[in-house]
Amino acid sequence: MRRLVIAATGSGAGKTTVALGLMAALKQKGYTVQGFKCGPDYIDPTYHTAVTGRPSRNLDSWMTGTETVRTVLANGCKGADIAIIEGVMGLFDGKQPLSDEGSTADIAASTKSPVLLVVDCSGMARSAAAIVRGFQTFHPDVHIAGVFANRVGGEGHFRLIKAAVEQMCGLPVIGFLSKDDALSLPERHLGLVPSVERGELDSFFAELGRKIAAAIDWETLFSIAEAPALAPSAPLIRPSRLYRARVAVAKDAAFHFYYPENLEMLSACGAELVYFSPLAGEPLPDGVDGLYIGGGFPEEFAAELARQTAAKQSIRAAIERGLPTLAECGGFMFLTERLMTADGAEYEMAGVIPGRVVMQRKLAALGYREVHGRKGNFLLPEGERARGHEFHYSTYEPRGDVPFAYETSGRLGVKPDGCLAHRLVAGYVHFHFASAPAMVERWLSECEKVKHDG
Repeated sequence: MRRLVIAATGSGAGKTTVALGLMAALKQKGYTVQGFKCGPDYIDPTYHTAVTGRPSRNLDSWMTGTETVRTVLANGCKGADIAIIEGVMGLFDGKQPLSDEGSTADIAASTKSPVLLVVDCSGMARSAAAIVRGFQTFHPDVHIAGVFANRVGGEGHFRLIKAAVEQMCGLPVIGFLSKDDALSLPERHLGLVPSVERGELDSFFAELGRKIAAAIDWETLFSIAEAPALAPSAPLIRPSRLYRARVAVAKDAAFHFYYPENLEMLSACGAELVYFSPLAGEPLPDGVDGLYIGGGFPEEFAAELARQTAAKQSIRAAIERGLPTLAECGGFMFLTERLMTADGAEYEMAGVIPGRVVMQRKLAALGYREVHGRKGNFLLPEGERARGHEFHYSTYEPRGDVPFAYETSGRLGVKPDGCLAHRLVAGYVHFHFASAPAMVERWLSECEKVKHDG
């Protein structure tokens, strides 16, 4: 099916704006569009989902491996007319500088997907061709099929860029956006995602789509988006058996960072997922055998969460009774005793994990994590490994000795990390279950034990 990887020469060149504009324009033309994001990021897929009306999915070759990337792509494209795959950083930027592992180029090559290269053309003309030529020849398995000129001074400037690139590179320059502050995606901080989900940016996306539609060569775009057939869709997990368990999933504006595949893998193993909103004061649903609290923005809603006494008490009591629980990043923060926001205000959280979380004004951690299990961790026992990602602006200050849940290794080395309490595994790592599918069956098996014993 038709698909395009929207890549760029580097971060900040405008690939998110172009990707969202293309999604919106295609949707306005009546096409069913599937969004994807290269890498582990949760925020851009939230925009994709808001624009396309279909859950966006992450393609991450480091966390899940190449075969799983192909499967996720094939599964996600079912029922769609075209896929728009937004890249990450620059086209060849990945986990480390000496290989393409984890890069947009890695995804494009392994899925045989054509690339539309977004170039920030402000302040240049013929030099744009030199940049494109370098990217074009850097990796023989990466097919750059076209160029999009971003931040040009106007149509005349665009024609200079187009002439130079097409002469020197033989690639079509299919469209442009001018320097227009009104078309700049608002500053992407953590508070933006709830605004997207409330629909506050719908008019921005609609206008962006109209601008893209008016400045693009659609015939050429559809031509370069033609790509080899995808692998057949397939399940990401083939469980040894089906499990009878009901798993509560916190889902609202404060907690909503879940890889879709994680939830789908739980369902594929027989789990019934029961969604509820701690932010709205909903207590833990009755009759559940497990609990999943994903990442999100508890700091954005700290005052509201602090007021939800009944919801917090129901969650704390269930975990203390031994409910098998996974809490990731924002969920981990919520389960501590207190959360201090960047302005110094403190709010009472669920009180399961001794200690508090303190928001910082600078990024506290960012990067991939190899996770090694420790004794007592029912999800990831000693000797088992999984992969995930961290991205947070807070630090955890424990009160007393809190058992670690696992060890993480990343760019800065190896350290004990996370927290164990009762049957709770909590920490800043966002796991991708496709990196260690056995986690799913271990979790549901534990849920069945608790259900039987209870």
